[in-house]
Amino acid sequence: MPKLTNRVNDYLVKLLAARHLTAADLAQHVDVDPKTVDRWLREGRRPHPRTAAQVAAALGVTADEIWPPTSDSTTIHPEVVALYPHRGASPTDLWLRLLNGATSEIALLGHAMLFIPEQNPSSIEIMRRKAQDGVRVRILLGDPNSPEAALRGEEEGVHEAVPARIRAALAYYGPLLDEQNVEFRLHRTTLYNSIFIYDGDMLVTPHVFGVAGYLAPMLHLQRDPERDMFDMYLDSLERVWTLGRPLTNPAEGEGP
Repeated sequence: MPKLTNRVNDYLVKLLAARHLTAADLAQHVDVDPKTVDRWLREGRRPHPRTAAQVAAALGVTADEIWPPTSDSTTIHPEVVALYPHRGASPTDLWLRLLNGATSEIALLGHAMLFIPEQNPSSIEIMRRKAQDGVRVRILLGDPNSPEAALRGEEEGVHEAVPARIRAALAYYGPLLDEQNVEFRLHRTTLYNSIFIYDGDMLVTPHVFGVAGYLAPMLHLQRDPERDMFDMYLDSLERVWTLGRPLTNPAEGEGP
C-alpha cells in the first residue's frame, strides 16, 4: 500500500532554491533534524504550527503560503504510512523489508507472534544475524501459564489455542536465546495492542474483543519527532517490558 502522504512541496523547494538554502540549512535554522525537513519537501508533510511559523519567518513568507489550508475534512495523521483492514491483509514482504532494514532496534510485543516465523521462515535467522551485528532485539511473549493468556483464548473462542501457540512460538524463537543482543520476557498484561518496532517504523494491531489477531486492523507508523503517536505506542511497549519476566530457557513456558 502506498504512503498516504506523497506530495512534493514544490513551493518550499522553490523558496529554498531562491534563497540559496539547503534542507540542512533550514533544519539548522529551526532546530530540527534534516530528515524532518526532507519529509516536508518530499512528502508534503506539515510541521507543528510553532515550527511552521519559524520556517515561514525564516523564509519571509506566511506558513499558509508554504502549507495552504486544505478544505478536505479527512485528515491523515502524518505518522500514518498505511492502514490495513486486517493484519492478515498486510503484504508478506512488508515484514521482511522492515526486519532487514533495522539497524539499531527490533522490539516485538504480542501473545504468540507465531505468524512471524510461520509466514517468513527466514525471520529467526535474520534476527540472529541482526543481533550479531549489534542490533538490540527484544521479544515480549505472553506467559502461556498466565490467566491473561487463558482469558484471551476464551474471549477469541479458541480456548487453549492461545497458550498452545505461545508454547509453539517459544520453540521457534528459542534458538535466539543464546544471542548476546537478544532479550526475552514473558508478560502477563492485558494485550490491548500488538506492537512491532523496527527502528523508526512500527506496525500496530489494535485488538478487537472476540476477534482473532490476524483479523484485527493494522497501522503502519513512521516516527515523526514533532508528533507523539509513535512514541505513545513505544511508551506502552516499554511499560509492558518493565513488567515482564526475563526468560532464559524455553522450557520455562511449559505447562505445570
